[in-house]
Amino acid sequence: MASTVEEQKVHFDSKDALTMVEELRGSYGSGKTRSYEWRESQLKNLLKVAENHEQEIVDALRSDLSKPEFEAYVQEISMLKGSCKLALKALRNWMKPEKAKTSLTTFPSSAEIVSEPLGVILIISAWNYPFLLSLDPVVGAIAAGNAVVLKPSELAPATSSLLAKLVGEYMDSSSIRVVEGAVAETSALLDQKWDKICYTGNGRVGRIVMASAAKHLTPVLLELGGKSPVVVDSGINLQVATRRIIVGKWGCNNGQACISPDYIVTTKDFAPKLVDSLKRELENFYGKNPLESKDLSRIVNSNHFARLTKLLDEDKVSGKIVLGGERDKTNLRIAPTILLDVSRDSLIMNEEIFGPLLPILTVGTKNSVTVIFFPNKKILQ
Repeated sequence: MASTVEEQKVHFDSKDALTMVEELRGSYGSGKTRSYEWRESQLKNLLKVAENHEQEIVDALRSDLSKPEFEAYVQEISMLKGSCKLALKALRNWMKPEKAKTSLTTFPSSAEIVSEPLGVILIISAWNYPFLLSLDPVVGAIAAGNAVVLKPSELAPATSSLLAKLVGEYMDSSSIRVVEGAVAETSALLDQKWDKICYTGNGRVGRIVMASAAKHLTPVLLELGGKSPVVVDSGINLQVATRRIIVGKWGCNNGQACISPDYIVTTKDFAPKLVDSLKRELENFYGKNPLESKDLSRIVNSNHFARLTKLLDEDKVSGKIVLGGERDKTNLRIAPTILLDVSRDSLIMNEEIFGPLLPILTVGTKNSVTVIFFPNKKILQ
């Protein structure tokens, strides 16, 4: 009987992960990743990935997120190029031992601080900037002389597939690997002993990563979410401020970025002027029908679309929309949306929004602004 597609599928399990880590640890143990020549060659090859495959990268990002070409280049490709060039320029200096003072008790000794690589590093990347957030940490890991395993996000499958292909073609496979997959593959990787784990994503998975790392006392670097406020004062250039807010919010993956403005705080008297300015400039940026704009990324998947819709449709929020709110479920698009004076105990004010919704909270005077900066319960729990 012919086997099914599921039976034919090759699964990556804990046994495979262990074998791979042992191979990488053997390569690292040989000392090859420590040399300046190896680090330089791998950084140069990583730079070639960005330089030689720009259109493929843009196409993959468009497939995963409908990311505009300009945004893909400026916020992902060019930033990776910059990281590679900086590392290549500074590499010898980073590797150079640093002289250290000695005390009278150790006279006539001398001392120096020598930077040593940690070993085998696991990098678990995010979907919102799937090219940059995958390879930028790899730059640092290589520059420090480590072996690396990269696990791209399965929520950006086109970029994940391209990364696996390009890293396999350009990088030293004895020391640098890409593992594609979802929860099962990530769990298999986390079952292993690593010398450092870098994770970019949400707090829920961050706790899982931290718990797995704790079993081996593995150091962890977590880059998680946020709820970034923007304070708008009346004594500013309103047009400049408005444009900067728009670029930071909707020009960064349509709000799907941890450092994009999450909400605005301004005074009651100034709020109408700010709202009018946002309306004008948003039309200049994205036209009268932003759902049709090619300059806005789509929501990454139906689950996140449903989550954002839930935030918008909550009773405490639905009547507060002053601009936008339109949505296209079929194409996973939500128009830039501004909400005025939503309740501070609403879902939208107690979760990281991570999307194109922007609440504006008003206070009586500038001196009242500090009361808005409360800890975010859902993020801290």
